[in-house]
Amino acid sequence: MPIDLDRVVGATLPSSTFMWTDDDVILYHLGIGAGFDPVDELELRYVYEADLVVIPTFANIPPFSMTMGIVATEGLEVDLAQILHGEQETILHDAIPTRGTVRNEGSIVGVYDKGKGALAVVEIVSILDATGEPIFTNRSSIYIRGEGGFGGDPGPPTTSFMPDREPDHVVTSITLPQQALLYRMVSGDRNPLHVDPGFAAFAGYDRPILHGLCTYGIVAKAVTDTAVGGRPAEIASYRGRFAGVVYPGESIITSIWDEGDQIRVEAISAERGVPVVSTGLVTRR
Repeated sequence: MPIDLDRVVGATLPSSTFMWTDDDVILYHLGIGAGFDPVDELELRYVYEADLVVIPTFANIPPFSMTMGIVATEGLEVDLAQILHGEQETILHDAIPTRGTVRNEGSIVGVYDKGKGALAVVEIVSILDATGEPIFTNRSSIYIRGEGGFGGDPGPPTTSFMPDREPDHVVTSITLPQQALLYRMVSGDRNPLHVDPGFAAFAGYDRPILHGLCTYGIVAKAVTDTAVGGRPAEIASYRGRFAGVVYPGESIITSIWDEGDQIRVEAISAERGVPVVSTGLVTRR
């Protein structure tokens, strides 16, 4: 069904609240593969409450249900089988506490014509109750297959800007065959594309795929472990484009170029050699 741009662009999403504790943080970390070596001191900081730190992409969890609320936006009626997460940007206004409550406020800030599909951009600001100040902002670009070609603005181009040299760090992250089953329970993303073989086949995939935000988190953990020495509070922002899918059980190879205030990132599927996150950029505080 054609998108009604006049009604969709600028549409405000119903606000929401989200409360979390250290248990939720630990479960999220497990969902993106933390604790693979349960006696490694760095891994334990992600899964043990005694000295718990929060990987920046936990910021994707509190506003998630609100982001997916776009499917109920008047003028934007889409089929779940036709939507994919295109890009994600996460801005950390401060370090994420291990427990807290936020109020999420957001809107659809743009819809772009990508030819074969449309790209809807949702921006959500999460305000921490304890301070009354924004703690993180998420910009999610949702690709809707089959809804392009309406002659609209194509949006800013996505270009590669990786350094022409060997990466400073290369990290291989193993995903479990049941990784999507675990992540869907800790993230609230119950899209059947990640669990139902029949639905995945209908959408054009060999089998259920890993959530894009799970891949996004796995790559963020690789950067946190290496480029910032396990100190996630040093990360100010992170963005990346979902260039391809990951099938649960595959390994993700993340290449990291440390350029001081900026860290460039790309990731591929080890088994298929195809890109899964491209044009990744992390900034330091």
